[in-house]
Formats: sequence, structure tokens, C-alpha cells
Amino acid sequence: MIPESFIQELLHRVDVVDLIDGYVPLKKAGANFAACCPFHNEKSPSFTVSPSKQFYHCFGCGAHGTAIGFLMEYSGLGFIDAIKELSAKVGLQMPEDDVRRPHDGPKISALTDLMARAAKYYYEQLKLSEKAINYLKGRGVSGEIAQKFGIGYAPDGWQNLGAAFEDYTIAELQVAGLVIKNEQGRLYDRFRDRVMFPIMNQKGEVIAFGGRVMGEGEPKYLNSPETPLFEKGREVFGLPQARAALRDKDTAIVVEGYMDVVALAQHGVGNAVATLGTATTATHVQKLLRQVDRIVYCFDGDNAGRKAAWRALENSLEALPEQKSIGFVFLPDTEDPDSFVRSQGTEAFERMIAQAMPLSEFLLRELASHCDMTSAEGRARLVAEAKPLLSRLQTPLLRLQLVKRLAEASGFSQPEVERLCDLRPIVRPAPARVPRQAPSLLRPLLRLLLQKPELAKGLPQDALPANSAEARAVRHLCATILAAGDPAPPYAALLERLRGNEDESILREAAAELMQQPFAEEDIDAEFDGAVKRLQEGENKRAFDLLQEKVSKLGVSGLSGEEKQQYLQALSARGKTG
Repeated sequence: MIPESFIQELLHRVDVVDLIDGYVPLKKAGANFAACCPFHNEKSPSFTVSPSKQFYHCFGCGAHGTAIGFLMEYSGLGFIDAIKELSAKVGLQMPEDDVRRPHDGPKISALTDLMARAAKYYYEQLKLSEKAINYLKGRGVSGEIAQKFGIGYAPDGWQNLGAAFEDYTIAELQVAGLVIKNEQGRLYDRFRDRVMFPIMNQKGEVIAFGGRVMGEGEPKYLNSPETPLFEKGREVFGLPQARAALRDKDTAIVVEGYMDVVALAQHGVGNAVATLGTATTATHVQKLLRQVDRIVYCFDGDNAGRKAAWRALENSLEALPEQKSIGFVFLPDTEDPDSFVRSQGTEAFERMIAQAMPLSEFLLRELASHCDMTSAEGRARLVAEAKPLLSRLQTPLLRLQLVKRLAEASGFSQPEVERLCDLRPIVRPAPARVPRQAPSLLRPLLRLLLQKPELAKGLPQDALPANSAEARAVRHLCATILAAGDPAPPYAALLERLRGNEDESILREAAAELMQQPFAEEDIDAEFDGAVKRLQEGENKRAFDLLQEKVSKLGVSGLSGEEKQQYLQALSARGKTG
């Protein structure tokens, strides 16, 4: 758990304008900076960065956040990794070196340094190996693409890495998966006589390698073992190199091998990535769908390719959110992405990707291929085999479409399919109902609190409506500000404290309005007093109306002693103002 004080200190040191300008060129626009949004396609800039509030907001797609949020969205990093990267930029030491590392293990930074040195060594060895160069040339790989992916060569021999490291016997080389110790205690290189593909995380750090034989030999691909740096179920090959193309195409093409990714990049298809010798996992899917709205799996059309596609489908179901889509492409027999794009051309390949089979169609086709659809038993089996898959889908609209298609194919009615599959409705929490007058009174108050958080100390809680989503957001914001102590945290720190909270969207909307209409500093206190006064007057009126309604039904005698006192006080106050 990262202390909130550290996050606040980090956000204080990081300038969100400088950070974002390093990825997306910003232009001055009044008090703020603007650019075309990096998270959706647009022609005129609606992406705005506030230097005073240290957050960004896109008025086109609603993207909003702090420096931490920008790295998470732009680079697809997790929360911890985004904080690590920002900490390194400003020279702050993380409270814990790495949450996933055993306390007695080597430091992550030491391992990444070793991997970088190994990658440099392999890259330099490629220039000296005519055999490896000819292999890559034969596959159509240019020097430019080899450099882009950092492709190298591990020479034949047992301890060649001794030339890259002063001490070949250090334990870190074994922990990093570069060196193996056999049962006799002898050390030797894991990778020998292979073309080397560095596997990088989203920060561009080398965390593992994949080595490919150049002729006959098994295994064809040899991957690094899992290490403190590398979990193959979480990483994909080629993601840092594909980042710009992914934003441009809004589609990630998932292929089977490293050479497929490299070959497609060589032919101008830059948005391809590959899983690392393992089935596509839900984590892979989530990672990619944070950066694009569509994934297309491109596999061989043989049995092995279809099995890999089916595993990808199964692991995609729970990770597939609304507004995102997944498709499948199966290449003709004897073709792989490299040979296909060579023979048919880039346009034909991209056309095939654009026309990919939707997930729903592949699911039904694959299930139906195992069932005798001419018999009642076969159609019943179709529904039975679909049941566990449908229950894992979290997208109501897609599940409804699949239920309708299943009903058509099986001869059951739609309600019968839902009952047979025991499908419970996917419940989405309904937005809280907000009294009509509350937003106009509470939204300015939210903006005032975001602009000057210390005002939270002077807000009487009884002035807030009880049944309003915006009032709940005000209460939560005030509680967060007061819990932080003095001095009150700025908005960027508040946003990180409220990350994932049910009120976050309301606060983002208020912050976006504040970016367009900030209060003049000299008017803030008076605006706050006026907003509180109007709220109190509104609450007093609602309380009086409730008492008045009770009196009209039961008479004054129907009120409790406390209610009578409140009622008389309200009447007296009204008489004075009337």
C-alpha cells in the first residue's frame, strides 16, 4: 500500500504540463494548454491541461485525471507502475522497492540493468554473425526494423555472456533467467545460437527474451523463465513499439509469434503484438483494451490455430467491457501473417482484419461444429455447451444477442434459453435520482471546494440535502479534505484519493466545469457564503413544507414537541421576512 503522503508529494513534484507535453505537444490556450486528444480521434483540440490544478480533461471523450492517470491511460500502466515511473522521473524513492519482490531478493532496478546490458550484448553480436544476418534478411527484416525491436543474436557456446558481465557467477544472472546452473553446479548461458527478441514492458525496459532457432531444432522458440521482472501471463511482445499505431488504428492485432509481429511491422502493419508462448489471458485482454477499443486475434486456420483462438475467446469473455469488441481472423492453410502479407499485400491483410469474424459468430460456429444441428439432442447440446460461456459474459447487449442467436439455432424460445442457461440479469447500479433543484445549488459548491479545499472546514453538513448524489459527493469530498489535515491537499491529490469511488464521475464533471469557469480568487469566500446560505434556505423550506403537510393532515396536535418548536420558529421567521 503506497502512503497517500507519498502520492501527494509525488504529484507536488511532477508538473503535469511538462509530463504530457513529452508525449503530446501542447499549445498555450489562455490559462491552460490544449492539444488534440491522444485518447480518441479528433480534428480540433478539446484536450485541455490545467497547470494550476495539475490535471487534464478532454471535453470530447471525457478523459480526465492527474499525471498518474495520464501514464496509466496513455501507456497502459497499472497504478503501481505509473507511480514508479513518475517517481524515477523526479528522483523520489518509492516507500517499498517493489511490492511483488520478496524482501530478501535482488532489487528490481538491478535486474533491469542486467537485462539491458544483455540486450546490448546480443544486439552487438548480431552485427558480427553472418548466419543471423542472412536469416533475418531471408525473412525480409530490414536493419531499421531489427533496430526498432532490438533484435540480437546469442552466439553458440556455453558462457558467452561472460564477455558482457565482469562476474559471470553472480546470482542475479540466474534470477534474471540469463544463466542456468546444472546439477553439477556448472553455469552456462540459457540462450545459445538463437536470434534474440527482447521482451519489453510498457516503459520500454527489457524484462525477458525470446530466442528463435534459425534452422532445425527444438524448441523453435525458447523464452525466459518467469522472474521477478517477467510474468508471461501479463506481458505481450511488441507493445512499446506498437503504441503509436494502436492509438492510430484503435485496434490491436494479436498474432502467434515474434516473427509475425516483426514481419507485419516490416510491411507497415504496426499495431500487432504477440502473447509469449502461452494462451491469451484475461490480463492480456484487459491490458490491450485499456489502449484500444478492438482486439482481433489472427491465427492459423489449422486445428492448433483454432484451439488457440478458442482459448483466447474463453479468457476474453469476463474481461470484455461494454463498447469494446473482439474479432477473429483465420489465415488460409500454409499461410502465416508474414507469408500472407508478402503474397497478398498489406491492403489485403488490413481488409481481412477490418472484416474479422465477431466473437459472437465464432463462439456459435465453434459450438455448432461439435453438435448435430439436425437432431433435437444436438440442438439441446448446443445450448448446454453455451451455458457456462454465457454466464461469464459481463456485457448485457452482447449476451442478449447471443441468446437470440441461440434461440434461432436451437429452436427454443428466448425465455427458454435464458431459463435453461440460468441467466440472471446483469445488474448495473442505477444512477442516484437527484432532486431537480439540487444540482444548480450543489454544483457551484463542488467547484468552490475543488478550487479552495480549505473551505470544507466551514461547511455545515445539515445544509446538504439527504437524498442527493451531488450532496453525497460534497460530503465525501469534505471528509477526504478534512481527513488529510493541514494544509488541505490540492485537487490532483484529492482526485487520486478518490480514485475508483462512486462519486468520482461527479467530481470530474465539476472539475471540468471549473477548468472552463474558475472563480476569481477575491470572490471565492463570498461565493461560498452565498452558496451555503442558499442551501440552508432550501433545506429550511423543505423542512417547513414537510411540517406544514403534516399539520394539514393531523393538525398541530399531531406534531411532536420538537416538531412544534421547529414549526413555530419557522412561522416566526417567515413572519419577520414577510
